[in-house]
Amino acid sequence: MTAEMEVVTAAPPYDRLQEVKEFDEAKIGVKGLSDSGITTIPRIFIHPQEKISDLKSTSTSSGIPIIDLSNINSADHRLIIIEQVRAAANSWGFFQVINHCIPLSVLDEITAAMKSFHEQPQESKAKYYVRQGQSGVTYSSNYDLFKSEVATWHDYVSVWMAPAAPPIDQIPDIYRNELVEWDKNAAVLGNIVAELLAEGLGLDSRKLKESSLLETRIFGGMFYPYCPQPDLTVGLSDHTDPGVMTILLPNQVPGLQVKHEEKWVDVKPLPGGLIINIGDFLQIVSNGEYKSVQHSVKANSHKEPRISIVHWFDVGNWDESYHYGPLPELISPEKPAQYRTFSKQEYVENFYSKGLDSKSLVEKLKL
Repeated sequence: MTAEMEVVTAAPPYDRLQEVKEFDEAKIGVKGLSDSGITTIPRIFIHPQEKISDLKSTSTSSGIPIIDLSNINSADHRLIIIEQVRAAANSWGFFQVINHCIPLSVLDEITAAMKSFHEQPQESKAKYYVRQGQSGVTYSSNYDLFKSEVATWHDYVSVWMAPAAPPIDQIPDIYRNELVEWDKNAAVLGNIVAELLAEGLGLDSRKLKESSLLETRIFGGMFYPYCPQPDLTVGLSDHTDPGVMTILLPNQVPGLQVKHEEKWVDVKPLPGGLIINIGDFLQIVSNGEYKSVQHSVKANSHKEPRISIVHWFDVGNWDESYHYGPLPELISPEKPAQYRTFSKQEYVENFYSKGLDSKSLVEKLKL
């Protein structure tokens, strides 16, 4: 070697936490990264290749069950619908409803409003960017950004609508009216589905509502922009929902996958349809009759953004001293309790202390 030879400087070590902080403080979300024209994604979004490979769909299934809610108030037809809901909630944990009670105009308007919010100039959205948890209005990227091992390719809005909605002027006017209308309709549909689920367990139709299992409603507006390297990341990591149940309205850009019989199934949303899925909480209180199942979202390879409107239903009015567990009516000598009871503190800490995961509460409480 000679003195004139160029000295090669080693690349600086990868400081993930620092890169995560820089991304979060920029307040541009993955939409801002996508808009910037990047062709390679930052390292904080790159997932192990074995995980990406595992998420590839290998199922030949035609998709989750589809349930027609027409004639739901006809006594004979209602019994058929109850059995369809029971079977789907038991074997799939997911089903799609058509001919429901929500007008198509409401679905179209909330989807368009959420698209308009996310597609605003970055400087218009940045004032709403905040990282918080259990109340109010939030716009951010990756709610578990600082808790998960790897980030995912989505931004989101969340608004806690019940039991205490935020002051109306705190909701951005670009989607304020549409959200109020959607929430009103989603609450009605949530009650209808909860009645069917209760009757499927052999209980009074009002049982889930009277047990305060629908008191909390949280709106989510998920936005999955184009990703230049969709084979290196995911839109949303595989997980189960921790709450009672979820109503999901996706646009027609594909991406949602559900795990069924150990294989990933691509979900094909029907125009005007709504997807329902069971959460961990309902699996526990149903004593395992209904199943929460893993689902994930692929990184979006399409130029058109994937938009997903979500309404999470969860327990509310929970006294600190009260413990939930399998409903007493569902426990017998022939079918003893499969899960122990748990407190509010245990439930909240299990969710907020870590990133998205699958059935951690269910597994922790299993007897």
